[in-house]
Amino acid sequence: MAESTTAVSPCGGSAPSGSSSGGAAGTGAEGAAQGGLMGMFFPLIIFILIFYFFIIRPQKKRDKQHSNMIAGINRGDQIVTVGGFLGTVREVRDDTFQIEIAEGVRVRILKSAVQTKRANTNTNATNENQGAAS
Repeated sequence: MAESTTAVSPCGGSAPSGSSSGGAAGTGAEGAAQGGLMGMFFPLIIFILIFYFFIIRPQKKRDKQHSNMIAGINRGDQIVTVGGFLGTVREVRDDTFQIEIAEGVRVRILKSAVQTKRANTNTNATNENQGAAS
């Protein structure tokens, strides 16, 4: 008597071990390999999207805001440098500012060394005094 054994395929189906399905077995293996390949790339794609939306995009936004802030600095504006110096812009050139950090002390800095532009405190104090007098 011949015994019949059953082989279980990765797709969940079963076929007798003695029967050969020809091209169908090869196609099933390729389909499983392609599914496995998509299963491997899906987390990588998700990771890239998260990286883009949480790191790259916000950094580009900050860089654009900083560039616009530097482009808007004019003579007489108060700025803070990356080194922590407070100064008033006395001259604007293509890639540098000449700032006055104390009476008679003027230094030339690169535009990229500007961290922030300070609000004019004299204008704010004047507006508060006028509001209190009303």
